[in-house]
Amino acid sequence: MRERTRRFAPRGPHLPRVVITGVGLTSPNGDDLQQYRGNLLNGVSGVVNYSIRHVGDTLAGVCNFDPLRHQKRKEARRGTRAGAVAIYCAREALKDAGLAAENARIGAHARDRVGVYIGITEHGNVETETQIHEVAQYGFDLSFWSHHHNPRTVANNPAGETTLNLGITGPGYCLGGACAAGNLGLIHGLQMLQLGIVDLALAGGVSESIHTFGIFASFRAQGALAKHDEPARASRPFDKTRNGIVVSEGGALFTLERLDDALARGAKIYGEVVGYYVNSDASDFVLPSSDGQEACMRGALASGGLAPEDIDILNTHATSTPQGDEVECEAIRRVFGASPATFVNNTKSFIGHAMGAAGALELAGNLPSFDDGLVHPTINVEELDPACEVRNLVLNEPVRPARVERVLNMSFGMLGINSAVVVERYRS
Repeated sequence: MRERTRRFAPRGPHLPRVVITGVGLTSPNGDDLQQYRGNLLNGVSGVVNYSIRHVGDTLAGVCNFDPLRHQKRKEARRGTRAGAVAIYCAREALKDAGLAAENARIGAHARDRVGVYIGITEHGNVETETQIHEVAQYGFDLSFWSHHHNPRTVANNPAGETTLNLGITGPGYCLGGACAAGNLGLIHGLQMLQLGIVDLALAGGVSESIHTFGIFASFRAQGALAKHDEPARASRPFDKTRNGIVVSEGGALFTLERLDDALARGAKIYGEVVGYYVNSDASDFVLPSSDGQEACMRGALASGGLAPEDIDILNTHATSTPQGDEVECEAIRRVFGASPATFVNNTKSFIGHAMGAAGALELAGNLPSFDDGLVHPTINVEELDPACEVRNLVLNEPVRPARVERVLNMSFGMLGINSAVVVERYRS
């Protein structure tokens, strides 16, 4: 008989099982899961030359989705880039799940029983910088300041724009979690389903970061902005010559349902969320902590009642910064150093760092492993940094392990926030 519930802590309550039934995404190297996965397996980067005011020429991961597929021109003009990304991903996630938004319902669900939970790194910088630039052309005459500025810059904007576009009247808001936010959105959607607050969740993360010059200027001031003559080779986690982050935009939202609901309608199931953990380093504004990251990984394993050797793919957060990659690899060695079955990869080597969308995009890129049996590689590693050596690190070419049953997705962020999610192949 199928178990309808599971524990998410050794002594925690039994909670409904939750599965992923749809994926909607836009990334620098693909605007749907099939294209994205194909490029991850074939070594195709999405990093390109890019220029932004005050910073000049740099590199970035730029998305090429069509925002007018799901928005009218007037809506797109009034809204934000992050809102457009979120709307695109939400609509595509519902379509992928086979759920139509018709009349008063989305699929079989009343619109007030649908929730939207979107992780973000920050929101509002793009609009504020743009407004300041525009009024500067008129001697800072604030009569030229847009009355759209406030709704464009509130922290719930991407989720709010999504609820407006889809007519969703259930809860819709954003979760600020720095670069751990994509996992946070997924975790929160899971929890709201388990608590019975909603019956369907659209959850994940989005980012419009490449449209604010401030993020490029800040990383450059830190000495953490990537440089390379060949854009496609600039994001190079674990390589001895890595020199910083490639800033990217993008988004990924998952359709989440309770297992019983998904089975009742015959939905395709990408995987079941079986573990997660979120913690804080409490040690530094920017610098990561191996201790905090190790505790996060162990916490995610414990929440699912798992051992390190139960994880088949470990998708790293590594951003291609010299210190950050070393710290994470130290944490990985502590937890997975004795696990012969765990293969380690990195998705940012293809798309750069999509900030609040990173965790969701990286998880999405690994879900197809349950079907094709492959682990996508980390590309651009020409000389492995000895400080980044970990067991079964997949470099430059995909590998086919004997088993792919579980993926652990890790995302970490500034001010010491860490998040980890475990997704398991669903077997009926």
